[in-house]
Amino acid sequence: MIAFESFVLNNGLKVVVHEDHSSPMAVVNLLYKVGARDEQPEKTGFAHLFEHLMFGGSKHVTSFDEPLQFVGGDNNAFTSNDITNYYITLPSVNLETAFWLESDRMLSLSFDPKVLEVQRSVVIEEFKQRYLNQPYGDVWLKLRPLAYKQHPYKWPTIGEKIEHIEEATMEDVKAFFNKYYIPNNAVLVVGGDVTIDQVKSLSEKWFAPIPRGKEIERNIAIEPNQKEYQLLEVEENVPIDALYMTFHMAGRNEKTYHAEDLLSDILGRGKSSRLYQSLVEEKQIFNSLSAYVMGSLDPGLLVIQGKVNAGYDLESAERAVWDLIEDFKSNHINEQELEKVKNKAESTMVFSDMELLNRAMNLAYAEMLGDLNLVNQEVEKVRAVTVDSVAEAANRILLRSNASVLRYKAKR
Repeated sequence: MIAFESFVLNNGLKVVVHEDHSSPMAVVNLLYKVGARDEQPEKTGFAHLFEHLMFGGSKHVTSFDEPLQFVGGDNNAFTSNDITNYYITLPSVNLETAFWLESDRMLSLSFDPKVLEVQRSVVIEEFKQRYLNQPYGDVWLKLRPLAYKQHPYKWPTIGEKIEHIEEATMEDVKAFFNKYYIPNNAVLVVGGDVTIDQVKSLSEKWFAPIPRGKEIERNIAIEPNQKEYQLLEVEENVPIDALYMTFHMAGRNEKTYHAEDLLSDILGRGKSSRLYQSLVEEKQIFNSLSAYVMGSLDPGLLVIQGKVNAGYDLESAERAVWDLIEDFKSNHINEQELEKVKNKAESTMVFSDMELLNRAMNLAYAEMLGDLNLVNQEVEKVRAVTVDSVAEAANRILLRSNASVLRYKAKR
């Protein structure tokens, strides 16, 4: 169990405190409820751009990293389609440094044109290196718009087009910041060798003066139910053929999410999974094959992906996956097989919670989902999944009409 207390500042900032005095360290995790799904179709990649811009200095801090390094701290950030998360780890005696730094960039980010140009160049280079010039790098640039027609999940976090970042103006950047990087759209989690009174005092000192922002009205397009099989075939300079199959599934807060998550584990988590045992070990059609869920806040995707061995074409490899799926639906799992994946899922969560930073991130995410108590209910929800609920999930989502398939062929 992760112990926590929480309070809300007058400006709407939710603050969560997790005390752990086992080491003289502290974590300050600031989650902003903004991701790629909050962007406009003609201006994508902004949330990820801000992940970089937020390190470019603020009103009273010209360099974010130097003051942290001076007090023995470290920091980083990540962006997803749903959130942007910043975190700092440092000795607890220097906790106030983290409050000073995070509050200053929330209050007044530097909009120095030079900073924008530098970070724009960094993001453009990342787009080229990771998505355009790397084998299989553009998979999600192709697969997301195949699977999604309306919802903004149809573009990846990096953005839909490199031109959207190249053409971003200072006015665009300021508008995005002023709308989303506000106290009432954030969750601050402070964990480690701290006390609730200490965090309350520092929160009031550093964050309470920041004005509340305008309440955000989200009008995110709802993805209609997919009714027919989607196929995209491409040919690129890659080493071997690859197959990617996606199926629409529940969002993170829906009742069937955990059954669908465990379904993906049974199919393709590790070398003892159905897909690996049958199509990698026994039939040797694939040299790698796995299944997983995207874990999206809104209805997401269950993904099956693998690299195909020489001697098999993509069509026959895909047919082999469909045969295994149909066999799975006809011959359902037993309690022992379900218990095995439950144990794996539970051990992953337990080991994750051994790290202070992970606990802080999990608390922030639970609050973003709408209920802090969810952080202590994950194991219970996994344990509640039954053989019947997994079978129901398989029959409901593993359908050809619900599938979007990318056949990624290597040029011969």
